[in-house]
Amino acid sequence: MTLRSTASRRARAALTPALSLLFVGSLLAVGAVPAQSATAAAPAPAAPETIVPGAAEDISWSSCETEGAEAFDCATIEVPSDYDEPQGATTSVAVTRLRALDQENRIGSVLVNFGGPGGPGVSTLHLLGEDLFDASVRERFDIVSFDPRAVGTSDPATCFPTAEAEQDFLTSGLALPLTRAENARFLGEAAALGTACTVFGGDRIATASTANVARDMDVLRQRLGDDELTYVGYSYGTLLGATYAALFPDNVRALVLDGTVDPRAWTGPADGELFGTRLRQAEAGTETYGEFVRLCAEAGERCALNALGDPAEVVEDVYAALKEEPVEIPLGDGTTIEVGYADVVTQVFFSMYGTAGWPDLAALLAELAVLADVVPSSAAQALDEGPSIQELLRRLGLLEDYASIGGSLASLCVDADFPGRPWSYPRKVAALDEQYPHFGLFRGWVGVHCEFIAAQDEDAYTGPWEQTTQEPVLVIGTRFDPATHYDFTAPYAALWPDARMLTVDGWGHTTVGVSECADEAIGRYLVTLEADDGTVCQQDLVPFAPGTLRDDARPTLPAPRVPVLPGTAAGGGS
Repeated sequence: MTLRSTASRRARAALTPALSLLFVGSLLAVGAVPAQSATAAAPAPAAPETIVPGAAEDISWSSCETEGAEAFDCATIEVPSDYDEPQGATTSVAVTRLRALDQENRIGSVLVNFGGPGGPGVSTLHLLGEDLFDASVRERFDIVSFDPRAVGTSDPATCFPTAEAEQDFLTSGLALPLTRAENARFLGEAAALGTACTVFGGDRIATASTANVARDMDVLRQRLGDDELTYVGYSYGTLLGATYAALFPDNVRALVLDGTVDPRAWTGPADGELFGTRLRQAEAGTETYGEFVRLCAEAGERCALNALGDPAEVVEDVYAALKEEPVEIPLGDGTTIEVGYADVVTQVFFSMYGTAGWPDLAALLAELAVLADVVPSSAAQALDEGPSIQELLRRLGLLEDYASIGGSLASLCVDADFPGRPWSYPRKVAALDEQYPHFGLFRGWVGVHCEFIAAQDEDAYTGPWEQTTQEPVLVIGTRFDPATHYDFTAPYAALWPDARMLTVDGWGHTTVGVSECADEAIGRYLVTLEADDGTVCQQDLVPFAPGTLRDDARPTLPAPRVPVLPGTAAGGGS
């Protein structure tokens, strides 16, 4: 690992959480400085022969202390901080499992990464685990997840001495810059954040590459007693899966890779291009949002925006009004909350992750249109029978605590390549926003704070990405995915000798809980290792439709836990 010394600066104002935690899914798309890595030009390397102390030991499981996780076991394992020094210092990785229902016919463990970087695996599995997979998977596999190194309840990469100091920092800064003066302030805040993360968490960031997370997974595989890895990765988890297969091509049993990230776009080289541009999230979000307003318009009275006019025009008017002046929303306890342009753009983007919340998003935008005076006050009568704006904020997860940013920055800041010229961002972001209004501004700034983090992981892996694993892998893409563009799916599949591609013809980020057809295909593959290439599954829930094809309530993968209002957070994991 390498930790470059840098002049410490006193953290003044903060980079808003809306831009510091992004994902994901799911990507938490933050940014990074160039990582020094062992990039090869020929075939992917064979599995290293590093002997890791304790890799063959059983895991000491115990009951989880978290309320509501009674069905799960929890543990902590120690892995080398730096695999170049396997006998040296260690770091803790938190692990949890849900045991197979049929232990007598148990196949093994299925390891799950829910996205990120920075997405917690332990708490997300506790939330979704019992309903995450088809019944056949639940019966035959222990379902296991973990908080990657530097994240959550593993040894975390922190950017401040205390959680209170971090909260103060994050809630005092600029949300999104809209003027030349704000651009300069925004860059200063990004520099302050990058410096703080280097000072307080640089040692952990410098060993947090995705390659080291993959090495941790191989240690975990061994300690679980599995000869080969069975793995399901969502969003950023598809990058982790590709990295694992590149490092350990002979240790793979089955890989489900859902919501693909093109690893070549992720790691670069940047060649002066913004990280946010390479990930195409502004483009993907714009396309998915186009479906939101289209389906809303077709839904008639089932979409609240139609009561005020053309949905697309109403929302644009809301954006324009909030750029001029934010609105104050009374919370019912004598206090108010200020909602501005950046808050609404952030909420709209992340609401594209799951279609179940689209009717509530439409209702919230309609209420904001009235509060911002972009429609006649008489129009409010058409909204009187709906939920209050406070209830809509609760449903959309805007009245919760915020999440830490250090774990989200760690892997990405040592994996990816970036322009290296922070002062060029305003011009490039403006061009992206011209092409993809609102979302270009929101996603274009992604990565700027990592330009100021002076930590590198020399063990980061940046290619080659052509895989040698001979086992079939299942690659999944959703047609309108706002976080991982569908156009990444086929090129990602082409990296594998035997990839079977499945498309969900629908909307949102990844397939968790949205398609019974996809659930069955995933279950069949994990149990039997059989999958068809070119399968197209329909989404069970059509946004704004009066009913659903599904009778049972299924959880969905949470959108990134991204704070978007002062002192609050949008709910979910990565």
